[in-house]
Amino acid sequence: MSPQVAGLLQLIALIAALALAYRPLGDYMARVYSSEKNYRPEKWIYKAIGANPAAEMRWPAYLRGVLAFSAVSVLFLYLMQRVQGSLPGSLGFSSIDPDQAFNTAASFVANTNWQSYYGEQAMGHVVQTGGLAVQNFLSAAVGMAVAVALVRGFARSRTGELGNFWADLVRGTVRILIPISVIGAIILVACGAIQNFSGIHQVGQFMGGTQEWNGGGVASQEVIKELGTNGGGYFNANSAHPFENPNPLSNLFEIFLILLIPFALTRTFGRMVGSLKQGYAILGAMAVIWIGFTALMMWTEFAHRGPAFEIAGGAMEGKETRFGIAGSSIFAVATTLTSTGAVNSFHSSYTGFGGGITMLGMQLGEIAPGGVGSGLYGMLIMAIIAVFIAGLMVGRTPEYLGKKIGTRQIKLAACYILVTPALVLGFTAVAMALPTPADSMTNSGAHGFSEILYAYTSGANNNGSAFAGLNADTQWFNTTIGIAMLLGRFLPMVFVLALAGSLAEQKPVPETAGTLRTDKPLYAGLLVGTILIITGLTYFPALALGPLAEGLAS
Repeated sequence: MSPQVAGLLQLIALIAALALAYRPLGDYMARVYSSEKNYRPEKWIYKAIGANPAAEMRWPAYLRGVLAFSAVSVLFLYLMQRVQGSLPGSLGFSSIDPDQAFNTAASFVANTNWQSYYGEQAMGHVVQTGGLAVQNFLSAAVGMAVAVALVRGFARSRTGELGNFWADLVRGTVRILIPISVIGAIILVACGAIQNFSGIHQVGQFMGGTQEWNGGGVASQEVIKELGTNGGGYFNANSAHPFENPNPLSNLFEIFLILLIPFALTRTFGRMVGSLKQGYAILGAMAVIWIGFTALMMWTEFAHRGPAFEIAGGAMEGKETRFGIAGSSIFAVATTLTSTGAVNSFHSSYTGFGGGITMLGMQLGEIAPGGVGSGLYGMLIMAIIAVFIAGLMVGRTPEYLGKKIGTRQIKLAACYILVTPALVLGFTAVAMALPTPADSMTNSGAHGFSEILYAYTSGANNNGSAFAGLNADTQWFNTTIGIAMLLGRFLPMVFVLALAGSLAEQKPVPETAGTLRTDKPLYAGLLVGTILIITGLTYFPALALGPLAEGLAS
């Protein structure tokens, strides 16, 4: 069997698995977020934090809950790293330096999981499991809560109430993320991923030196890292490490976990707004972009010409032989079109165009299907923009799901869209203009520029993957990427929740013969075109200086 055919079969199997899980999981999540019943463990949590899950919140109160909880999480994780040397189970590792501790705390709370350190050489069991893995659950639950609040904004009328943040946070964690993670961790262990709390031990001598490995709760952290679209690896090699991702079966399962909740949330959306067809339209737009990017990536990596490429059967540099080009390409597209950032190959070693595809996937806003929660609310923002453009073309007041899209709504949507490009392009320009940051580049020219552009694209879009040729463990990059991650995560949430509140206050607009049908393939096509045009106009000049220039020169 040729590698191309094997890759196609993997893609078909993945689509089939996602299709089987789509309906039951989507409906289940809709019931979770619509339920008024609280389970006993949830009641204990509410009592411990002093929250009333039945109290409805308007958008300012909901936002205060998101920001307060996230701020406490950043502080807690920062302090845990700073005192690591005094904690049991630290494996003898010292405390983390202030700039790196800030960067890591911001990274994991913002669902980015950018890592400027070697996991197996810096973090002990307590910080890995009690700090980083816990934030993998909580940051994912925060994103899902914000998405559900926006969906309620569309579903409700004549009220500014969006639900209760604490109830949404707890239910998302207890009823969705934890049960799936338990099952997923067992599957990963069966595939060969490790799960223990052993110390550091020597496994052999190589070329006059020693080789040492430490164990850890790898399978349990790996599953939520993918399921929650987090991406931070227990080991520096991330999902290319055999302890995290042992074989092609585990590789395909991890891709499935990455895409599972973001795609299923479109059905949750359709169920909660009372029209499954609306969910299918959003799903269709996401699926077209994802499949298109995957096909383009596989073609780019298989078809690149040259003697070395022809002998290897394609662009094998930087890829694990146990996954091959197909398994690596599918994984790379999945992880950069979502806010995951896990890697099973070296993105910096992809072809010029291949590296550009991973970068463009993040620059789209990671909405196909995007991160858990963030992908859905990002796509709904783009849906509003598409409706607005359609309204301009036909001279009608734009409407979406029975809500008028007026001046306030389009301003909030525009602010959402502008935040991330401003962070990415602004920080990249400053880093290239200053002398010191450029010293961190391993390569010069177009590829060196791509290293820095990729780093800030990854940070501001809350992805977390890296070109890896860049030495980001400096005070400049730890601080600026940390700031980009926090602003890129929480500023958009401000506009999303403000938009949700304004939509919930409206009364529904009756549908007429002139109303744009947003549940039809024509609208899904308009939505895809809007996404590609807006992103192309925003990032094309920067991409032309980096991956496009490199690809055309090769």
